[in-house]
Amino acid sequence: MRLAILLPDLHGGGAERAMIELARALRREGDAVDFVLMRDAGDLRGEAAGLGEVAVLGADKIRHVVAPLRDWLGQARPDAVIANIWPLTSMAVVARLGAAHRPRLILVDHNPLSLQYGSRGRRHRLALRASLAATYRLADARVAVSAGVAGDLATLSGIDRSHFEVIHNPVVAPAASTAATTDAAEKAWGCGAGRRLLSVGSFKPQKNQALLLEALARMPAAQRPVLMLLGEGERREALAAQAEALGIASFVRMPGFCDPAPFYRTADALALSSDYEGFGNVIVEALACGLPVVATDCPHGPREILGANCFGRLVPMGDAAALATALGSVLAAPIDSDRLRRRAANFAPAVAAKAYRRLFRPGQLPLCPRTNKGLPT
Repeated sequence: MRLAILLPDLHGGGAERAMIELARALRREGDAVDFVLMRDAGDLRGEAAGLGEVAVLGADKIRHVVAPLRDWLGQARPDAVIANIWPLTSMAVVARLGAAHRPRLILVDHNPLSLQYGSRGRRHRLALRASLAATYRLADARVAVSAGVAGDLATLSGIDRSHFEVIHNPVVAPAASTAATTDAAEKAWGCGAGRRLLSVGSFKPQKNQALLLEALARMPAAQRPVLMLLGEGERREALAAQAEALGIASFVRMPGFCDPAPFYRTADALALSSDYEGFGNVIVEALACGLPVVATDCPHGPREILGANCFGRLVPMGDAAALATALGSVLAAPIDSDRLRRRAANFAPAVAAKAYRRLFRPGQLPLCPRTNKGLPT
């Protein structure tokens, strides 16, 4: 079977990484996988090229996607397309309507759109709802990476929740570290084991690393861990300034965007302080390394992965004091690492590939109604 994965680009975000791992798993099943990109950009471009053909549509704006994608479908004639991330998902539906070849079309969303675009105002929200209602019913399948995201999409689109599949992101354990990468990570930490706290994610408001810095400042200085913030983004300068203002700059490391594997292997705990998540790949990556996790109980991924404090600690959103207490507790008494690794195995790429392959076959899903109950306001 020839498959195509449609993405805006291949920057190193959770959705892009998940699709790279899915492509690897599908290739192991004997499928050919192409990547189709709006823009020829991203740190993962080389990995994608090693897995299959990479086609670039050359569309800088979403409204310019339809014509080149329609042409590509007619020329490449894939059996199925996995289109990711609204509004690119909706544009894929429109492109297929006018294409000479109409493959099966699976739409995938990785975030709760009502939260991701909540600050855009009423007009944008109405446009979002209208586009979902008009286009998503025309796809062969609609996938959400968590049950919470599926519920959000159902509410926004007016399509019954039963017509959304939940397939968790495929996540692999970070690669084993070499002696050189381990040594580099040890030097970056600059402290002994037992007080190493890791955070992995883009520096943007959604990830709310500011809350994590507040929690760090609340911890007693004698017990305060070193916090490694791996990532880059618009809030880098603001976070550095906040650490200075809180008097904890000497406890904070910000080495930029780099391979997190040796840091997972040398950390003592992972912290996730997000305001919302679609899933939370970094949580699974940490569990796969036997690394304890403390996360905000935000919509929608952490609770689905960690359970009700079964495989990690959940704390209320926005509560720096509760986050500080939980971090201190986990660092003092870590959870059994073998138990965490077993939990991570539930999110292996082979599991996701099997679920997606079911969607590629006609007649496997109930038909989505062609009319909606009406757009909610």
